[in-house]
Amino acid sequence: MERTIKKLVEDAVNEAFGIEGVLFAVEQPKEITHCDYSTNVAMVLSKQLGKNPKEIADTLIPIIDAHKPSDIYLVTIAGAGFINFTLSPDYFSQQLKTILEQKEQWGRSSIYKGKNILVEHSSPNLFKPFHIGHVMNNAIGESIKRIAQASGATVSTMTFPSDISLGVAKAVFMLLETHGPDFTPTDVAVLGDAYVEGTKRYLEDESIHARVKEIADNLYAQNDSPEWTLYQACKKFNIEYFENVTKRLGSHFDTYVYESEAGIAGKEIVVSQTPHVFTKSDGAVVYIPEESRKDINTAVFINSQGNPTYEAKDIGLLSIKFAQPLDTSIFITDNQQVSHFQVVLAAAEKINKEWAEKSIHVHHGRMSLKGQKMSSRLGGVPIAETLLDTIGEEVKERAEQNEKENINADTIDAIAIAALKFSILRAATGKDINFDPETSLSFEGDSGPYLQYSTVRAHSVLAKAGDIASTNMPETWEPTHLEKMLIHFPEVVEHAIQDWSPHFIVTYLLELSQAFNSWYGNTKILVEGDSTSPYKLALTKAFAQTMKNGLFLLGINVPEKM
Repeated sequence: MERTIKKLVEDAVNEAFGIEGVLFAVEQPKEITHCDYSTNVAMVLSKQLGKNPKEIADTLIPIIDAHKPSDIYLVTIAGAGFINFTLSPDYFSQQLKTILEQKEQWGRSSIYKGKNILVEHSSPNLFKPFHIGHVMNNAIGESIKRIAQASGATVSTMTFPSDISLGVAKAVFMLLETHGPDFTPTDVAVLGDAYVEGTKRYLEDESIHARVKEIADNLYAQNDSPEWTLYQACKKFNIEYFENVTKRLGSHFDTYVYESEAGIAGKEIVVSQTPHVFTKSDGAVVYIPEESRKDINTAVFINSQGNPTYEAKDIGLLSIKFAQPLDTSIFITDNQQVSHFQVVLAAAEKINKEWAEKSIHVHHGRMSLKGQKMSSRLGGVPIAETLLDTIGEEVKERAEQNEKENINADTIDAIAIAALKFSILRAATGKDINFDPETSLSFEGDSGPYLQYSTVRAHSVLAKAGDIASTNMPETWEPTHLEKMLIHFPEVVEHAIQDWSPHFIVTYLLELSQAFNSWYGNTKILVEGDSTSPYKLALTKAFAQTMKNGLFLLGINVPEKM
C-alpha cells in the first residue's frame, strides 16, 4: 500500500503543479490511531512553490480522492499540512487473509530476485576463542543473510579466518615447547593461552625471534616440519570448535577463505598493479590516495620484509569473491575497521571498479556488560560459550523462582540466544550496546524473550481453540491497533533490506507484540456463541505468523513452551 499511495501522490503533484521527481516520505505515523499512512509532500513542496503547506494539501486531496482505489477509505489534512490516509475495513480483512495464505512467505519480496549476494561474517582468528565481539558480528551477519534471502536473492555465506601470522607462529612455538609436536588439542582455551604466552615471551626474549620466524616461514610454505604437523592438528580442532559455536548460534557457512590464501592472491595483485596503483617506498609497497581523498591515509600493502599486510589480504579476498558471478558483496566488521576498508576499497576501485561498487561494508560497535554480577562471572572479554552458558544459568534460576523447573535445555538456550541477539540487533549500525541481563531476560518488556513469550502465548490460544479461525470480518467490527500494525510488516522488512539493518525489524516486532498483548489483555478471544471469536482467532494466528517470520529474520527461534 505504501507504493500505491506514493504513486497516487506523485501523479497528483504532476497533475496539479506539473512537477516530477519530488522526494517525499510515505510512512506509518507515530500515532497509528490517527490514520494508517501519512505523507509530508505538502511541506516538501512548500519552499519550492512558495505556498502554505495546507494550501498545497487542499489542492492535492481532491485529485487523490478522484483516483484513489477502494482500499483507501479517507484522505484528510492534519497538523501543519500532512496528508493522512485511512484504509477501509475490507483492506484489513483482505490482508489478514493474505497473511494466513502466504504463511512463511509473508513479508518476503522480490527486490533482489535473480541477484547473487554474498555475505561475509564471523571471521575468527585461529588460536583464539570465539569471543563476545564475534557473537555480535555473527548475530548481525546471520540476520543480514536471512534478510537478503527474504529479498528474493540467491545468497551464499563466507567466513575469512585468520590462519597464519607471526602471532600464530608464537603460539605454535609455545605449544611445541610445552606439549611437543604430537599434541592434540581438546580445549580452545589451551590454544588461546599459548597465543597470549607466546606474544609475551616474544617481547621478553629476543633469543626466540629467529626460531619463531622460522616457524612462520614453514607454516606459510607448508613445509614438512614438526610445527606444520602440530599446526594442522590445531587448525582442524579450531575449525570444528568454530563450527560448533556458530551452529549453536544458528549459522552455517558455504565457503571458507583463509587469510594465507588471500595473502598470496593479494600480493600478486599488488605487485602486478605497481606502479599503476601502488608505489614502492623504502622497500615496501604502499597506496597513496589522491589529493581529493582527505578522509584516508597512505597505507602499506606489502611490508619491507616482502609480506602482504591485512590491506593486501583484503584485496586478495575481493579477487576471490568476485571470481564468481556476484551482484553484491556484504561484509560485516566492527566500526574500528572503517578507515581500513576505506583505503582498501579506494585502491580496489582502481584495480577493478566492480569490486568497490558492489561491496557494502556493514559495521557495528562494541558490547559492554552491565551489572556487577554479570561482569564478575564473566571477567574481561568473555568467550561465546561462557557468555551463553552464563545467561542460560540466569534463565534457569528465574525459571526455578517461578516454579517452572521443567524448562528444558534447548528452551533455555533459545531464550539465552534471543536475549543476546535482541540486544545486539536492536542497535542501529555502528552503535555500541550495553548488555544488561536484568532487562534482557524479562518476559514483560523490551527483550528477545518478551517477543518469544508473546508468540508462544498466541500459539497457546490457537492450540486450545482448534481450527475455527475465519478472516471474514464481523459486520460491527472496527479495525484494531493490532490489525493496523500487522499490515506494515512487508514494508518494515523492505526498509531493513534497503539499509541492510535488522534494527527496523526489532523495533517493529516489539511494537507489534505490545499491540497484541494490549489487545489480548482487553479481549476475550474464545467465547462460546460469540460470532466474533473466529475472526479474533484469525487475527491471533496472523500475529503469530508475523512474529515467527520476523524472529526468523533475526535468527531467533521460538520455543514451543515458555
